[in-house]
Parts: sequence; C-alpha cells; structure tokens
Amino acid sequence: MTITTSAPAIGGGLTTPRIGTIAFAGTIGTIIEWYDFLIYGTAAALVFNSQFFPNVDPRIGTLAALGTFAVGFIARPIGGAIFGHFGDKIGRKSMLILTMICMGLSTAAIGVLPTYAQIGAAAPALLVLLRVLQGIALGGEWGGASLMVLEHAPSHRRGLFGSLVQVGFPIGLISASAMFSLMTMLLSDADFKSWGWRIPFIVSVLLVAIGLFVRARLPETPVFETIKARGQIARAPFLEMVMKNPRSFLVAVGLKLSEVSWVYMLTIFVVVYATTKLGLPKSLMLNAIVLAALLELFTIPLFGHLSDLVGRRSLYFAGVAFTLLFAFPLFWLLDMKTPEIVIVTVIIALNFGHGLMFAPESTYFPELFGPSVRYSGASLGFQVSAAIGGGFAPIIATALAAYTGGTTGVSIMLILLALVTLTATLFTTFNLAMARQARGCPRVRITWAARIAWEGVTAMFLAIGMSADIVERIGINPVHESAMAGGLC
Repeated sequence: MTITTSAPAIGGGLTTPRIGTIAFAGTIGTIIEWYDFLIYGTAAALVFNSQFFPNVDPRIGTLAALGTFAVGFIARPIGGAIFGHFGDKIGRKSMLILTMICMGLSTAAIGVLPTYAQIGAAAPALLVLLRVLQGIALGGEWGGASLMVLEHAPSHRRGLFGSLVQVGFPIGLISASAMFSLMTMLLSDADFKSWGWRIPFIVSVLLVAIGLFVRARLPETPVFETIKARGQIARAPFLEMVMKNPRSFLVAVGLKLSEVSWVYMLTIFVVVYATTKLGLPKSLMLNAIVLAALLELFTIPLFGHLSDLVGRRSLYFAGVAFTLLFAFPLFWLLDMKTPEIVIVTVIIALNFGHGLMFAPESTYFPELFGPSVRYSGASLGFQVSAAIGGGFAPIIATALAAYTGGTTGVSIMLILLALVTLTATLFTTFNLAMARQARGCPRVRITWAARIAWEGVTAMFLAIGMSADIVERIGINPVHESAMAGGLC
C-alpha cells in the first residue's frame, strides 16, 4: 500500500480501502464526541433546570440550564486554539487521542454528579466546569478528525470523504436523542428526573474505550509527515494563522454562523418551545429529531459528493436560500401542532437548513488555510462561530420568545444570521483564488457576475433533477473552488 507524501497540500495518494478505513475511524471518533456533547443539550432542555436550578422560576431555570449548555460552546474556541496549535506542531493523531480522553472523562463525571438537593450551589458550579472540559475537547476534535481524513483522501473525492466525518454529528444526535427517548419511555417521569437521565452520560465510558482502540491504530497524515520532514512546521501556528490569514479566519467564522445557529435552534430551542409553549409531548419532538438525523445519514454524504461535482459554494448558496425562505414557515408549521406536520417540518428543516452547509465544511474550511496552520485555522474558525451561533442563539431565541410572546423575533434573527453567511460565501470566491495564486498556480479570472450567474443556473438545474454530468455537457463548466485551494493546480 502506497502513501504519497510528496506534498499534496490536502489530498494524498492513499488507495481506496485504506482511506475507507481511515474515514471509518475518523467517523467513529466524531460520533462518540458528538454523542457526549449533545446529550448535555438534551438533558439541559429536559431535566437540568429542576436538578441543578430548582429554586428559581421554571423559565429562568430553563434559561440557566441552557446557559450552562452555552458555556460548552464558549470553551470550544479554547479547545480549537490549544489542540490546533499542538496539532500543527506535533501531529494530528496524538491530539485526537487526547480530545477523546478529555471528553470521555468529563461526560462520565456529569453522569455521577450530585444534584443541587445533595450538595447545594456546588452542583451547578461543578456542572459548568465539566461542561467547559467537554467544550475544550470538542473544540480540538473536529479539526483533527477532518484533517486525518482529508489529508489522506484523493483530491477529487475530498468532499465525499470529508462529509463522512460530518456524519458523526447526526449519528451522535440520533444516539443522544434515542437514549433519552428510551429513558422517557421506559421510566416514569419521577424516575427519569431522579436517576434515569444519568444513564446516557455513564454509557459514554464504554463508547470512549471503543473509540480509543480504533484511533490508536491510525497513522499520522502524509501531509503532516511531509511538512515535518521538510522542516516547514510553523513555530507558532496559532499566531501565524491569525496574523497572516485573518481574512480566511473571518470567512470561516461567517460560513459557519447560520448553519450552527439553525441546527441548535432546532435541537434545543424548538424542543423547549414545542414542549412548553405548544404543549407537545417530549417524545414527539425527540422522535422528530431522530428521524431527521436518520435522513441526514444519507443526505450529508450525498451533499458531500455533490460538492466534489459542483463546488462547495453552490451548496452554501442553496442552504442560505433555504434558511432565508424557511425562517418564518418553520414556526408557522410547528404552531399547527399536528404531529405529522411537526415531524416533516423538523426533517426538512434539519436536512436542508443544516445538511446542505454542514456536509462540505470539513473539506471547505481546511481548504482556506495552508498545511502548516490548517489545524489551527479550520478549528478556530469553526469553533468561534459555533460559540457565537450555537451557544447563544438558543438563549437569545428563548429570551425573545418570552419577551415578545411569539417567534417573529426569532425568525428575524435567523434571517440576519443567514445574511452573514451569505456575505462570507460571496467572499470565498476571491479568498480561494488568492490562496491558489499564493501557491504559484495559474491565475484564474473570476468575476462576481459570472460566479453568481453560474451558481444560480447550476442550482436551478440541480433543483429540477438534472445531473451534474448533464450540466457539464450543456456548457456550464465551472472553475471549482476545490481546484483553487490546497495547491491542487
């Protein structure tokens, strides 16, 4: 088996069975990390208000519980900076092992943490500390897992293999939601609130042991081995990324903002809104999320494959357009309170408002940065946006809904966030072209009008079911942004 280490900046020359094995290992790890991170969000929405904040108004208790959820998001950029720095200095593999150990220990500790009734104010304080550790672990996990797969993958299939890392999110979401759904079905409400909620956290110990076994068998990426052999490892990757790549960093933050806000609005705020304001059963909302995530197991790889054919940016334009158009109908449909409509609404919202943009991210973000600062740049851009959008969007939405008595303000907030992502997507045209030219590639002239026109026409043809091959045959031959980044010229 041959590994090419001659410096493809992103893609390697690994044969398909080998990259398949590596993609599987990367996905297994992200599944476990996302499961650990997301069970906290479900518990915060369903039970933490009564267990750790019992002496306040229920609405304030819910806000406080969601506040501890947000703390994990605030910690994610710290993890991205720390693990990104050392991932660029000493390697991707070792960081992946450390992030999993950190996540597993902190998650299991939450499962045995005494409640407010048992140790008083120390309980929520310890809860926040453990949530911070979870956030730091996840902050370093995503970038490392993405690069482990991406830097082994053949260049023409990076979008597909990179999207397999992203599949870890819906599987983790399914596992987290399914565990809580099972607990609520098997246990009485009193038993669930007393001890049943702990089981999903404690199960994490077994999952982490499996993940560590799989990841310990992974090789280091050929790209990192190449820059190490050539003495091209950055002395201070984080500082170099910030000082020399500020535009790429800001673009990455903007690209992530709408998608991450949207998905956590669906999985956190919508659950709270539907169960408290609309009086819908908890099991209905959890089952709707599970079904939506199940479909993402197929749509995320599909969208990743499409990104190899028509470019990452096309999918981003489509995802932003969906978000803008569906921000108000989302709540109109939920307010109908019809179980079938609620389930279909959640399925559509998650797969198109989230999946279209989420699928290419593990390829798109690293393509913005050079190999010596890629772990730092992709991780920090991703995690800063996650902290802003994912951590605070559910809290702001809950406060807006309580203040206004409706969801109009929430929909407007989602639209504004989508416009930020739209702006960042437009900027990637020039950002990636500059990255290409910086690597000595032939200059490709791309005008705003030509790019936007192509994006719109391609999206229209794909929307009506025309394959990418047919689009190519009728004369639409785009300059893929995947060919402009990473030294692939």
